[in-house]
Amino acid sequence: MTTHVEPIHIEVDDMHIAGTVIAPARRLPGILFVHGWGGSQAQYVVRARALAALGCICLAFDLRGHALTREQHETVTRESNLRDVLAAYDVLAAHPAVDPQKIAVIGSSYGGYLAAILTALRPVRWLALRVPALYRDEDWELPKRALHKGIALARYRRSVVPAEENRALRACAEFKGDILIVESEQDMIIPHPVITSYVEACSHARSLTYRVLEGADHGLSDKADQEAYTALLLNWLNEMVFSPRKERFPAEGQRSGR
Repeated sequence: MTTHVEPIHIEVDDMHIAGTVIAPARRLPGILFVHGWGGSQAQYVVRARALAALGCICLAFDLRGHALTREQHETVTRESNLRDVLAAYDVLAAHPAVDPQKIAVIGSSYGGYLAAILTALRPVRWLALRVPALYRDEDWELPKRALHKGIALARYRRSVVPAEENRALRACAEFKGDILIVESEQDMIIPHPVITSYVEACSHARSLTYRVLEGADHGLSDKADQEAYTALLLNWLNEMVFSPRKERFPAEGQRSGR
């Protein structure tokens, strides 16, 4: 294993003595968690700890309009929340222990939508989307809550959307890393055509893994469903990020379904 050597000075009794820090030169993968609308960073503590134990630097954060900034819930826009994601990504990528070429982003619902857009703006190697939401490109600066008024959004989500007609899907079409897409079988918020839109958009991914959590609802309200998703996510990341086998996949990768 290669090492990094750094001379240092150690303060003691009003003077300095010389020392040398020798550490592994290899930096670690970084993982960014993006929660859904109405969620918070607290949802990812268990998963982040499990991944940190495998050898990752994890960052979970609260989007504006949530947790300590709940007062902005009715007025925050997609633009503001996307800037939140970009700022969090930049903090993670700048961490001295993180390899900026090995960053995974994990997003759920609204967070999955934002995570998909992020891949067009920052380098992302691995992308995991659980029940990713989909919104029209129009009215980008309107408060996010206003987008749910009326039936237009529900109608939009009931049809498969071509990648070229949606910002998040265009980003997925251009993404060349590894992707995991997870659907909940009993999802009453994100209908199956939305998942199909994402799956079909990922035409240039190095690998695409698509899974359905049988019997699960949108928010994984059952503890067993939460555990099933955590196990699925950890297994996928372990294969993609840590297993030497990932280097042997062909450039166009694998595509697997249910």
